[in-house]
Amino acid sequence: MKINRFMIAAPKSGSGKTMITCALLQLLKDSGKNVSSYKCGPDYIDPMFHQKVLGVPSKNLDTFFTDEKTTVQLFLDKRADGNFAVLEGVMGLYDGLGGIYEQGSSYHLAKVTQTPIILVVDAKGMGKSVLALIAGFLQYDEKHLIKGVLLNRMSKGYYDIIKPLIEKELSVKVVGYFPEQKDIALSSRHLGLVMPDELSDIKKQLNETAGRLKKTINMDLLMDIAEEADEIGDSKNADIYNGKNIGNCDQNDFSQNKVMNTVNIAVAMDEAFCFYYEDNLRLLEKCGAKLQYFSPLHDAKLPKDCDAMLLGGGYPELYVKELSENVSMLNAIKKAFEAGLPTVAECGGFMYLHKQLVGALDAGCYFKGKLVRFGYIELAEKHSNFLAPNEKIKAHEFHYYDSTDNGADCIATKPATGRSYDCVISHDNYWLGFPHLYYPSNPHFAESLVRKAYEYRRNKNGKLL
Repeated sequence: MKINRFMIAAPKSGSGKTMITCALLQLLKDSGKNVSSYKCGPDYIDPMFHQKVLGVPSKNLDTFFTDEKTTVQLFLDKRADGNFAVLEGVMGLYDGLGGIYEQGSSYHLAKVTQTPIILVVDAKGMGKSVLALIAGFLQYDEKHLIKGVLLNRMSKGYYDIIKPLIEKELSVKVVGYFPEQKDIALSSRHLGLVMPDELSDIKKQLNETAGRLKKTINMDLLMDIAEEADEIGDSKNADIYNGKNIGNCDQNDFSQNKVMNTVNIAVAMDEAFCFYYEDNLRLLEKCGAKLQYFSPLHDAKLPKDCDAMLLGGGYPELYVKELSENVSMLNAIKKAFEAGLPTVAECGGFMYLHKQLVGALDAGCYFKGKLVRFGYIELAEKHSNFLAPNEKIKAHEFHYYDSTDNGADCIATKPATGRSYDCVISHDNYWLGFPHLYYPSNPHFAESLVRKAYEYRRNKNGKLL
């Protein structure tokens, strides 16, 4: 499949990747390109900027979560010949698992997807030293994927001086520069950006940024680099969601009994709960679920006739007053949970179930003032419930809150160090905890949730569907 593409990467976090990526996506969209975007790593918020603000389809790709073949299949899903793709890197280009391994890094994703890299260098306060920085990154680039450099926070006067030196001494193209933008910035919370809905005039800001970048970047050169990307994958086998790849979702007896589009999973989706991996939701649909979105903030009750409930992450702590005042929804969720409605609650959704709000869990949740858990983990159940015996699912943790009961039904293992600890409450129909799961790393989890929803529906109706 021929997809013109490039990756925006950088030597470190805070170099301006997201701002540059959003501006380029806007320019590509304005030029009529059928563009989609991908965020390297587990971050939820950058794809929201791409999708909600710019209207560009976006999702995560992560080479820790999925092997190389699966990652390519996820990249190609819903893509067609002639599409355009922009990949946004994470942290520094070579920073992967544990900060020292290639797996999970932007560079690894670029290698796996054979994507040319545009290195965004924050050049503020640098002179010719910027050449040494770029030279080091080029020397470390064993696959010669770095095809261009963009100099961020640099004046036009100095750009005109330094550009010829870079291209002459380092034999890499300089695609442009971007002066420092003191009147435009994307605010941060903890280690991530604030939500796009929280920023006033964000669309206007990004349009302004795109307009300014257009004047300082060589779009023709950027298009040439993107067009040089090799063909990738096999379009006939580009669907990770077919039966052979996701387990037995298409072969099981429950899916043969009209389960497709008859099992309803209520998915919390609003300002407080919005951290979902696109491929998690797609996998649930492939396994036979119809997703019914609802708002714990604004709705009075759960969707009608739901057979399972998914409470994703987000920032419920910012909306405690509004959530606590929606008593009818709190009561509806507690009643459904206690009645055995299959439930998966991750991070913010897990916090929501605590006694301060829903009260489904006899545990308290409190702010620690620092990161409690951060990074990749692999999870194994002590007693098989959502996963088959001896299976694992990959996940990511990032939370400043803690619980008086984090659960002890799973063992979490840090892949870089081998350190392990207990977490997650997993009994019967529910899986509750801080880890954010990535279902394609073990599709049996999604299948189990849909199966539990089917069994709940069957028992509720007293007969097979």
